[in-house]
Amino acid sequence: MLRHVAFRAASFLCALALAGCATVPPGPLAGSWGARGVSLVLDAQQGHLEYDCAAGTIAGPLVPDAAGRFAADGTHTPGQGGPVRIDQPPPSWPARYTGIVRGDTIQLSVEVPARALSLGPFTLRRGAQPQLLRCL
Repeated sequence: MLRHVAFRAASFLCALALAGCATVPPGPLAGSWGARGVSLVLDAQQGHLEYDCAAGTIAGPLVPDAAGRFAADGTHTPGQGGPVRIDQPPPSWPARYTGIVRGDTIQLSVEVPARALSLGPFTLRRGAQPQLLRCL
């Protein structure tokens, strides 16, 4: 009896561990992902991010490896209160986006070396409505 209980417990733990390691479909990620303070929209060509008071782009597709990890280059543009003047576009700096995908969740970090800025990690869910508090 004890052996049967131990076997069932071990089987359950193995199934639970495998569920947490859901495979990542091959190819670029696509869709809308959201969390508090950040929104990410991906398609097969690029990505666009919006933060509470900033924005960013990912140049090219976001393609995770077999373990779900990814790294991509892009830009980071800080926001400002009020309207943006057409003749004075905000500055933009190169950024590095890294993270990992697990099922419908992305954990995302952003590095902006020119500004010695690190953002995240953010945990975004596919299809989740972002909760952005715009800067004034």
